Amino acid sequence: MMHPMRRTLTTVWEWLDDRIGLAAFQAIAKKKEVPVHRHTLWYYLGGMTLFLFIVQLGTGALLLIYYRPSAEEAYESIQFLMAEVQFGWLIRSIHHWAANLMILALFLHMFSVLLLKAFWKPRELTWISGFFLFGLSLTFGFTGYLLPWNELAYFATRVGTQIIAVVPVVGETMLRVLRGGDDVTGATLTRFYAIHVALLPATALVMLGLHLFLVQRHGMSVPPSVEDAGGPKRVMPFFPNFLLRDLVGWLTALAILAALAAYLPAELGAKADPFASAPAGIKPEWYFMFMFQSLKYLPAHILWFEGEVVGILAFAAGGVYLLLIPFIDRHTGREHTRLFTWITIGIIAFIIVLTYLGYTANPTA
Repeated sequence: MMHPMRRTLTTVWEWLDDRIGLAAFQAIAKKKEVPVHRHTLWYYLGGMTLFLFIVQLGTGALLLIYYRPSAEEAYESIQFLMAEVQFGWLIRSIHHWAANLMILALFLHMFSVLLLKAFWKPRELTWISGFFLFGLSLTFGFTGYLLPWNELAYFATRVGTQIIAVVPVVGETMLRVLRGGDDVTGATLTRFYAIHVALLPATALVMLGLHLFLVQRHGMSVPPSVEDAGGPKRVMPFFPNFLLRDLVGWLTALAILAALAAYLPAELGAKADPFASAPAGIKPEWYFMFMFQSLKYLPAHILWFEGEVVGILAFAAGGVYLLLIPFIDRHTGREHTRLFTWITIGIIAFIIVLTYLGYTANPTA
C-alpha cells in the first residue's frame, strides 16, 4: 500500500504533468550526460555563476522594498535599511558579496572556456551569448555601484563615466546621455537605477534563457587534449549525479557568502557631496581595475592621438577579439591553436598584473 505522502506527491506530479509536461523535462534530464575527465571541475563554474545570479535577483528584490532612487533619499534609505530593518545589513552585504563572487566566477568560466576550446563548432553562439552575459554582468556592477549615493561611489562614477568622453566623435554625446546631463547628478542616479533594476535584468534573463538552451542543445564540450587521447569516453548522468555535485558547490558558495557578509559587511561610508573635493585614492571595483590602471600608465599622447583614446580603442578591439574568437581560432592546426592559447594566457597575466599594480602602486595617488 502506497504511503499517503507519496500518494499525494504522485497526484501533484500527475496534475502538473498533464498541464505543463513534466515528463518531457524528466526525459531530457535523464538523457543529458556530462563528460568525466581531469578538466570536469571547470564545468561547475557555469552553474555556480547561475546560482550567484539567482542570489542577486533575490536579495536585489528585497532591497528594492526600501530603496528610494533619488539624490535626496537614496543614501538615507540604505542607512535606514542597515540600521533599522531586521537583517537589512545582512541582505545588503550578501547582495554586495554575491555580485563580486558572480563576476569572479564569470571571469574563471570565460577563461576556462577559452583555454579548453569549448567555443569551437558547433558552440559559437553559446560563446557569443555567454560573452554578452559577461558584458551585462559588468554593466550590472557599474550601474549598481552608484546607487548607495555615497562619496566613493559618486566620485568613482564621475571618473568612470568621464572615460566615455574620450571616444572619438560620439563620446561627448554618449556621456551626456548616460549621465542625464553634463555631470553626475540625481538624474544620473535615476538612470542608473532604471538600467540596473529593469533594463539589465530583463535583457539578462532573455540572454540567459538563450545561453542555457544552447548549452542543452549542444551539451558540454570535451577538451582537445582529452579528445586527442582517444579511448573510451567516460560520462556521468546530469541528473542526479552532476546536479547533486552542483548543489554541494552552491551550498558551499552560500556558506562563503554568509561568512563574508558576517565578518566583512558592506560599508556605507559618507554621503556624496557634489561640491566637495574628490577623496584621495579613488579606485574602481576590482574587475575594472586593470583597465583603470592601464589608462594611468599611458602617456598623454601616442603619435598623433591622445593616450586615453588609444587605450579605450585598444580595450574595444580586445572585446571584439574575444567576441569573435570562435571565428578566428577555428582549429585549423596545432600550432595555430597553440598561438591563441598563449594569447589567452597573456590576457590573463595582463589582467592579474595590472589589477595587482592598481592596488599596490601609489595607493594614495
